[in-house]
Amino acid sequence: MRMEGAVALLSALLLVLALTACGKQEEEKNPNALADGVYTAAFATDSKMFYANKEHGGRGILTVKEGKMTLHVTLSGTGFLNVFPGTAEDAQKEGAELLYPSRDPVTYSDGLTDICYGYDIPVPYLDQDFSLATVGSKGTWYDHAVSVSDVKALEEPLERSCAVTLTGGTGKASVTSPLTLTKGLDGHWYATVVWSSPNYDFMMVNGTKFLPVNKEGDSAFFIPVELDVDLAVSADTTAMSEPHLIDYVLHLDGSTLK
Repeated sequence: MRMEGAVALLSALLLVLALTACGKQEEEKNPNALADGVYTAAFATDSKMFYANKEHGGRGILTVKEGKMTLHVTLSGTGFLNVFPGTAEDAQKEGAELLYPSRDPVTYSDGLTDICYGYDIPVPYLDQDFSLATVGSKGTWYDHAVSVSDVKALEEPLERSCAVTLTGGTGKASVTSPLTLTKGLDGHWYATVVWSSPNYDFMMVNGTKFLPVNKEGDSAFFIPVELDVDLAVSADTTAMSEPHLIDYVLHLDGSTLK
């Protein structure tokens, strides 16, 4: 029995040593492992056409969840229709899982807002090049070497909340209050405006057209906003016999910012 106990103890010790060695190997493979959370990071590419929007300082939002890293990067326009985490050759194979863009508003230094494509890019590791393929409207795939580096903690929470009032129109419509606010990498505020109806198919803000960011439920839009000013907007409703573009005013109360 003593011999069996000694063998069992030795086996347990060997198992602990093996797991410790495995853990050390994993640390060596990924010395830049980050704690789960949200950060900003620099996005570098080998292309003069494919790069992070300059209003964002060439950076994106890096999310780490259960050890997996994803960088949301807003590009300089809408020229790249798909992105693939890998080579151009693999992107064209049957079953390849392509990345599709989000429509990200960017406010420029002159105050104008434009819509640019954004992508959630899986990041296998930091400070090293990895392969990313892109395709434009002509259908030709291109290979790129990209890297993610200079990770920094967010200086303030990515999302806040704020009370909002809506005036104008017929008085029947309303928006959810408080609404969710995001401080963009361009330094401007953006809000998710959720209407009391699923029938709004676009909004106009300062001459820029915004489409819904959801497919089900009440219509929701991600638009540029300012605190403590009357923001004139228009929203197109399809609830009537024919579409109507209706004028409204949004007012975000900065004293309620949380």
